[in-house]
Amino acid sequence: MTSALGTAGAIANSMGGAERLVAERLMSESNGATEHTEALMAPMRTERATRKILIAGGGFRTGFIKYMAELTGKARPRICFLPSASADSAESALGFYASCAPLNVQPFVQNVFIESLSQKQGWDEVLLSMDAIVASGGNTLNQQAIWKAQGIDAVLRTAWDRGIVLGGASAGSLCWFEEGTTDSRPKALSIVKCLGFLPGSHSPHYDAEAGRRPLYQRLIGSGEMKPGYACDNDAGIYFEETAVKRVVSTRKEAKVYYVSVVNGKVSERTLEPDAI
Repeated sequence: MTSALGTAGAIANSMGGAERLVAERLMSESNGATEHTEALMAPMRTERATRKILIAGGGFRTGFIKYMAELTGKARPRICFLPSASADSAESALGFYASCAPLNVQPFVQNVFIESLSQKQGWDEVLLSMDAIVASGGNTLNQQAIWKAQGIDAVLRTAWDRGIVLGGASAGSLCWFEEGTTDSRPKALSIVKCLGFLPGSHSPHYDAEAGRRPLYQRLIGSGEMKPGYACDNDAGIYFEETAVKRVVSTRKEAKVYYVSVVNGKVSERTLEPDAI
């Protein structure tokens, strides 16, 4: 009875008008009403889609796009490429199309450097019609500034909540975390704040750029950056909600690491990937 009334109370708080009155009456008529209450309230509940993000440290090519397509559960999914971080580079768009060519997918590219006369659909109309969205590599700081100025960040959040699979490598992996290390500013690697869909921090290109590993460990060790995940090129992580569901790679030597502080010292734990 306590459980049933608690459920009814929680739902009542989220309602208004006649629905609230019905729920409150059900709560008051508690004499032997447990099953009846739950049966009446059940149709009012809604299930949110499973939120999915697939990242790679670098190299989000055919192998990762194929896995992303499988995660959509669609026979021929619509996959949109957002080359915002690469300033809508035609080269990166062509690379995306080339990676999709062997696959049974419908590829799209959505630029952000647009004007109203030719861009007839809103960001929500385009992005929320997709089954998956891939963010390009490039300048993460500029990507974030553009997305926030255009309201794309909010649309991507809605896409995530609806179960549209999000992903990418480099700037396209970093963008989904709270923070991470970036080469988006002059002179040196630095910290960038991102969308925060995934908690903690991220470092891409862990094995490909010499400065990545020591900087990431130093920032986490000093407390300047939250613990998080580092990915070699061609290695990545599939998250369901905000939890690691699977670690994957398209190259045998590529690894994923969880970097944190244990007993006052930096700990780098290797997560062995499955080949995809």
